[in-house]
Amino acid sequence: MIVLYIFLAILAFGMMIFFHELGHFAFAKIFKVAITEFSIGMGPKIISKKGKDGVAYSLRLFPIGGFVAMEGEDEESDEPNAFNKKPAYQRFIIVIAGATMNILIAIIIVFFLTLTTQKFGTTIVAQIDETWGAQNELAVGDEITKVGNISVKTAEDLSYQIMYNGNKPVDLTVIRDGKEILLENVEFPTVVQEGDITFGRMTFSVKGEEPSFSLVLKHTFRNSVSTVRMIWDSLAGLLSGRFGFNQLSGPIGVTGAMVEVVKYGPREFFYLIAVISMNLGVFNLLPIPALDGGTLLFTGIEMIFKKRLPSKVEQYIKLVGLVLLLTLVVIVSIKDVITLIV
Repeated sequence: MIVLYIFLAILAFGMMIFFHELGHFAFAKIFKVAITEFSIGMGPKIISKKGKDGVAYSLRLFPIGGFVAMEGEDEESDEPNAFNKKPAYQRFIIVIAGATMNILIAIIIVFFLTLTTQKFGTTIVAQIDETWGAQNELAVGDEITKVGNISVKTAEDLSYQIMYNGNKPVDLTVIRDGKEILLENVEFPTVVQEGDITFGRMTFSVKGEEPSFSLVLKHTFRNSVSTVRMIWDSLAGLLSGRFGFNQLSGPIGVTGAMVEVVKYGPREFFYLIAVISMNLGVFNLLPIPALDGGTLLFTGIEMIFKKRLPSKVEQYIKLVGLVLLLTLVVIVSIKDVITLIV
């Protein structure tokens, strides 16, 4: 059975890569860019077949990425339909399309998961640990609207914000008897997870409401926003030191997590796919030279100032960024392998 789980995890990861590259490929085709190869995976080729359009469609050995190779993408080219010959706005759309596809796929998965939810959670307190509630002035019937300065609209929003920010006293804004009240320095119980990271724990339940199509759309939007916020919080936590190196995961660690989650059922597995797909989309938009976001930054500067960076300068910056990124991936992958073995 474990072999099946690994296969499903690798397949799901490969599909996320496929849709990312498909975004680049589709818009490159729309703008008539000369494409030489569409590849899923990196490293040595397993299968490669040239289509009638002249593009080599390849499957490569290592399922850790993919690429759409275009004439003039990383070098100057005299090909009339080369990437570097296209207007800046077209190049911008081609580059951003990959991450956009990942984000769109994540939203679609969240929508279908939400559509099959039996009851939606609100932010209205239904039941509470009486001792804890008396100490912190929270009462049944309170509608929690903010945790700290962050607005919460759904039970998922509320649960995540308490988990992330409830490791220390936090203000809660509630609606009680039609009036807005600020509960200051509310203290939640905490739990310590692997890596000595402390999270807050909810000590109350919330009321549910029957589903409707408008609520499906609302919760799809809110849960998608919460997923993006979770990703940004994770990045901020790494930069601030709240999360350490052990919390980083590369392709091996992500695949291992998917193998574990698939055991709990399809809903949990597809939700993790949505989170990872959203993560891939958001992470690729970061202004790091080796990522799509770095290219978007250069192209955006060109669109604003009507002048392109010298090709050699841009290539050098991207090369340095790629070397640093690959070094990080290798180090994290070694850590992931050690973690799986131990």
